[in-house]
Amino acid sequence: MITKNNTIKTKSLKLKHAFCAVFFLLFSSYLHGQESQVAINHQGKDFNMLKHAWNAQWITHPTASTMGYGVFNFRRSFNLEENPESFVVHLSADNRYQLYVNGTFVGRGPAIGDISHWRYETYDLADYLQKGNNSIAVEVINFGEFRHAKQQTFQTAFILQGDKSNPILIDTAKDSEWKVTKNAAYQTIPFVSDSVGGYYAAGPGDQVDGRLYPWGWQEPAFDDSQWEKPRLAMVEFAVGRGFLFGSTWYLVPRQIPFLTQTETRFKKVAQTDGVTIPSSFVTGQSPITVPANSTATILLDHENHTIGYPKLTVSQGKNTTIKVTYAEALFYKSSHEFSAHGGWKKGPRNSLENQEIRGYYDIFQADGGEKRIFQPQAMRTFRYVSLDITTGDEPLVIEDYHNIYVTYPFEEKATFKSDDPALNAIWDAAWLTLKNSSTDQFEDPYYEQLQYIGDTRIESLVSIFVSGDDRLMRKAIRQFDDSRMPNGLTQSRYPSYINQVIPTYSLLWIGMIHDYMSYRNDPEFVRQFLPGIKSVLGWFENKVDRTGMLANLEWWNFTDWSAGFQNGIPVGADDGHSANVSLQYVLALQKSAAIFNELGLEAQAKMYGDQASAMINATMQNCYDEERKLIAERPEKDVFSQHTNIFAILTDAVAATDQPALLERLLAEKDLIQSTIYFRFYLTRAMQKAQAADLYTESLQPWKDMLDRGMTTFGETDVDPRSECHGWSASPCFDFIHTVAGIQSTAPGFQKVRIAPSFGHLTKIEAAFPHPNGTLAVSFSKNKKGKVKGTITLPAGITGDFEWGDQTITLKSGVNNL
Repeated sequence: MITKNNTIKTKSLKLKHAFCAVFFLLFSSYLHGQESQVAINHQGKDFNMLKHAWNAQWITHPTASTMGYGVFNFRRSFNLEENPESFVVHLSADNRYQLYVNGTFVGRGPAIGDISHWRYETYDLADYLQKGNNSIAVEVINFGEFRHAKQQTFQTAFILQGDKSNPILIDTAKDSEWKVTKNAAYQTIPFVSDSVGGYYAAGPGDQVDGRLYPWGWQEPAFDDSQWEKPRLAMVEFAVGRGFLFGSTWYLVPRQIPFLTQTETRFKKVAQTDGVTIPSSFVTGQSPITVPANSTATILLDHENHTIGYPKLTVSQGKNTTIKVTYAEALFYKSSHEFSAHGGWKKGPRNSLENQEIRGYYDIFQADGGEKRIFQPQAMRTFRYVSLDITTGDEPLVIEDYHNIYVTYPFEEKATFKSDDPALNAIWDAAWLTLKNSSTDQFEDPYYEQLQYIGDTRIESLVSIFVSGDDRLMRKAIRQFDDSRMPNGLTQSRYPSYINQVIPTYSLLWIGMIHDYMSYRNDPEFVRQFLPGIKSVLGWFENKVDRTGMLANLEWWNFTDWSAGFQNGIPVGADDGHSANVSLQYVLALQKSAAIFNELGLEAQAKMYGDQASAMINATMQNCYDEERKLIAERPEKDVFSQHTNIFAILTDAVAATDQPALLERLLAEKDLIQSTIYFRFYLTRAMQKAQAADLYTESLQPWKDMLDRGMTTFGETDVDPRSECHGWSASPCFDFIHTVAGIQSTAPGFQKVRIAPSFGHLTKIEAAFPHPNGTLAVSFSKNKKGKVKGTITLPAGITGDFEWGDQTITLKSGVNNL
């Protein structure tokens, strides 16, 4: 994106749709926020047919390929007799758009979706318009063959429809006054996994020739007389979901808020070569000049992990080439081999010694003009950025370089404090990890930008416990339901145009639905997923053989990146009888039974409960090792893991009275396959269930180690992580509230609470949590004799119990003094 920096302004509005002019009369109706509530009166023989249609039509470039890479600029100029009070538009594009009004950046989209749920956004442009000449300018990019794996696509296209009350018709259509040009300045830079140091699916880089760029094209005065008239895209008309005939994009409204934009700055110039830079450059106060016919390298350190759209402003320097490389961390110069976890070897994050930058990059070629602005077309992720500059016959002036931090608008409403400063530091880094993994979906921001179920379940819990905002969680649950295949399973990550299946993640999706039921009083939202739950469990039911266990499982049954699990798959999952996956199935059956029972479907709940009991019996009979008093990975009883025994606790495969001893063994016996930082979330659940949650604070060493290495967010794995920021490792933000402060739900919708703090080595705990009914706050102190005092404040209408040792105290709404 090449643009001015401006703040996004949007308004929440009801949408009025009108009929396609060729096929329908002009009627309108309101969209009230639910896709199923749009009703359009079809003009035809049967007036009872209620379907969706738009007045506007999809348009595209008249001659350029609509399938390959390309950047396309659309413009619509018009005059207004006066400033309008309201000017509502609804728009979308394939793949992505950026919207400008009178030269001002307004927003980007659409929110990520799939072809069957293609998002559009609604804006009120009144504050950007003026009396007289105006322009709406939209840049549309198709990332082409090397697009982000999350990006589904049909063809390059753009649609915009104005509200009926607008003073002028600006809809895109066959005979509209819109104009278009293909931006010749852009080429794509494809990246593959070997070129960035790990599996990569996050799209190409930009190569932009400023000498070919139509500078000022967003402004009202720009001369677009040589631009072309768009043609209609290869679709008869624009429709929403449920339309009478087949179509391409099924348009549905954006269901999450717009992302926030905040200017952030690099903290220091870490290293230079070929140019002298004052320290005040990073504050935006001191432009720098790179001499003509020279080369220079500038390494900038943001000092914390970040995401966004970095903004480079330059003047002069005609024919200068600037390569901008982005990296989460630096890499040892001597090591180009992949580590055990798929990434190049990284050193201490705050050191430059024997380290260099590697990663994906953009290239910008200056045209010599004044105050030229380069921003990438897609989100970039980094701590370090390198500018490699080669000037021509004219010196280059770098006016400024900083980041526009763009994330989902989570607010940090929860608080946690203790007498151990290390925990406070972990909280801050974990919350930054979650924020930097949250855009219009949960995702790993650098390497993949894909929404995986295993990651998303933990990220969702962190987000609702810290912010109270469940909208991204709801969107994710829906999207995983949308991903279900004919065999009944969900895809492992979605949206994506690359089909990947992890059956165990389908089970975790059921866990997500149960989580939502536990923390939100919204039974109708849960009810819509019952068919999906049945289809997932049905696939597993068909895999039960004569032993009573799951056998010969297909696809990628990933569980954890542990040494001992080849490709993350438990022993026996592919070609034998896996106790691990069998017990994961049991846990999903038990969660499903609770869901169906809560919704009044007792017979189905009982069936799932009976299936769970039968699977437990078969697994224990085949895999329990009496001598070691552990559950083995398979009937051969030759391999053991923490994971399987964690599931034995969580499913009550082992009696509650025996669970503390089993937990002690799985923690003590080091020949067991060990849990990585991801699976420690489930280890903590087992600690809680086995009445050993006081061990949690002592289990945080991997997070402390990452901070000691200079990391500012937490990685995909705790040793040699490929990804420096992975949302599943943000789990301490959940567990500091849920486990340490002990704030837990004991009834659907969080209508009753259990407060059971687990101090570990701590003596003081303070926490506040955004319960749906209001703030829930606790403050505790523990003396040397193990006695606790403090206060618990419950929101209105909420009751519960406080548990400490053998004591249980009934809690009422309001302030409770202990």
